[in-house]
Amino acid sequence: MATTAPSPDLAPAPASAPPITRIHRLSFGFGAVANGVKNAAFSTYLLLFYNQVLGVPAAIVSGAIALTLLVDAFADPFIGRWSDMTRSRIGRRHPFIFGSALPTAAFFVLSWFPPAGLSDMQMGFWIFALAALTRMSISAFEIPTSAMAAELTDNYSERTGLFGLRYFFGYLGTFGFAAFSLAVFFVATPEISRGQLNPEGYVKFAWLGGALIFIAILVCGWGTLSRVPYLRQRDEPGEGATPASHFKEMWQAFRNRGFLAIFGFGVFKYTAIGLYAATTVYFSTYVFKLKADQLALLTFDSLIAAVLAAPLAPRFSRWLGKRNTSMLMAIFGIALGISPLLLTLLDSFFLPGDPRLLPTLFVIGAVYGAMIAISLINTSSMLADVVEDHAVRTGQHTAGVFFAASSFMQQCSAGLGIMVAGIVLELSDFPAKADVSQITPAMEDSLIAHYVPASLGLWVIGALFLLFYPITEEGHRENVERLKAREAQAREQQIRDGSFGSPAR
Repeated sequence: MATTAPSPDLAPAPASAPPITRIHRLSFGFGAVANGVKNAAFSTYLLLFYNQVLGVPAAIVSGAIALTLLVDAFADPFIGRWSDMTRSRIGRRHPFIFGSALPTAAFFVLSWFPPAGLSDMQMGFWIFALAALTRMSISAFEIPTSAMAAELTDNYSERTGLFGLRYFFGYLGTFGFAAFSLAVFFVATPEISRGQLNPEGYVKFAWLGGALIFIAILVCGWGTLSRVPYLRQRDEPGEGATPASHFKEMWQAFRNRGFLAIFGFGVFKYTAIGLYAATTVYFSTYVFKLKADQLALLTFDSLIAAVLAAPLAPRFSRWLGKRNTSMLMAIFGIALGISPLLLTLLDSFFLPGDPRLLPTLFVIGAVYGAMIAISLINTSSMLADVVEDHAVRTGQHTAGVFFAASSFMQQCSAGLGIMVAGIVLELSDFPAKADVSQITPAMEDSLIAHYVPASLGLWVIGALFLLFYPITEEGHRENVERLKAREAQAREQQIRDGSFGSPAR
């Protein structure tokens, strides 16, 4: 393994940092509520709102959202690198955290208020513009915050617990916000029997989402601000400020085997998650014939999943290792998750209105969600471990670059996932602005038959990428020890330079 010396433009971490406190952990985790709210709205309801409420063709909506991936592909790596290079009184990450709060909330709210009189194509441009702006703004928060996790602790298991908290609050934001909106905002009327199709509900939905995003980002920023003196700081801009060095570091990142394995898994898994999020409300509304209050109850299975996953994820990582846990939970989890649809296709599941339908869907959703969450938590912790592996090989501790890629992977859920959902809906000949009574059993079967292989295939192909992930717990500990030895050497050199090499005063 290479033994490159630490980069001269990155100051070593402090020799002895106090343990992170409960306030730091909770504040860091609570910030994920912002991304959770955005994910709930964009992944599940944006397509439904524009397609079934406003009547914009699914292909235009899904295509417009998918095109924002082009923006993410360019913006996210530069945000990550910019975060790595930043020098300020409040460190490298916090200027981005505080600066993203208001723009993210504002663009999110505007996404739900398109100007009147737009054609379908003009609606597509509106969706693209506002979705791209919202996602760039949330990336300016999410990337530096996630990168900060690799600097809050280098403990193998503690990192998994830290990401477990983040996923818990992310799930709380996603499904708590969705459940509250379904129970309070999406109210059925004599004209609209399914409250989730009521356009009036989306006004309050938008404003509450924007407020929660704003609050969550500020709580994360203020709650972790006291930790800044103990995080890695940029010392001098040096060569890192040039475009050439930026692309050089990006190239070095993509040469890391562990990162490539996680990136491949991430693109496929988040596309599958986006596909699920965009279509689950279709299955609940048109196949299982659930009402808004039943959907609200059903969203709580994901909160239970998060409660189960947060403590179980570190335990499974100790028993099976992070890689094996991520793979096994993903494959067995999706197999359980699609079982109600497969049984419905085979006419072997509970019919709409059966009193056993809702509790069965609830239990399956809770267990399935917990398994997927455990997989995601361990994968995020694996990415934090890649940061040290890369630093040992190159001398660059560029967490922002790696978590920019992670942000891009997650944005796939709202881009590629919704695009695949649009393709599934189009191939199924599923009508826009459809009334529940107009959907025939043949339409339901067609939708299920196109969805199941797409979802299962994405998860299995993605999981296979993790076979190439090489970092074990022992390997991670060796990397951390190597870096600590180099940093101790660098501090000794600074002391010698200060004692003997400085001008007399």
